Amino acid sequence: MKSKGFTLIELLIVVAIIGILAAIAYPSYQEYIVRTNRVDAQSEMLQIARNLSNYKMAKGTYKDAKLENGAFEEDYPSTGATKYKVKLEIPTDNLTWSLTATPISGSQQDGNGDIGLNSQGQKCWTKGSTCTPSATTNWDGR
Repeated sequence: MKSKGFTLIELLIVVAIIGILAAIAYPSYQEYIVRTNRVDAQSEMLQIARNLSNYKMAKGTYKDAKLENGAFEEDYPSTGATKYKVKLEIPTDNLTWSLTATPISGSQQDGNGDIGLNSQGQKCWTKGSTCTPSATTNWDGR
């Protein structure tokens, strides 16, 4: 009678193939998570920009404008693992603003670069470094 089933060699080959596929897929997955977290922070910054625009429409100035928590700096996200520190800067003329999201040291976003947005709608992000929003920068890292 012939036995049915897999040999040990066949099982080892399957396990090796699965290990190779996982080794290839895992770094891509991690990069996807980092990119998704960055896009989430960018969306939050756009929401803050809308709130600041509404504030200026109501008050005529950015004087005394603050972030949702009533300060000039807040953690993002506000619940769960903090990935960014979002900072609002308003110059003394109270006519413009700039937002900077800096990755938290030791977080999954660490080393992924600052994200910038200003009152003129200028955006910047460069992987692994700080940035200053200008007419020639954007959020896609070019």
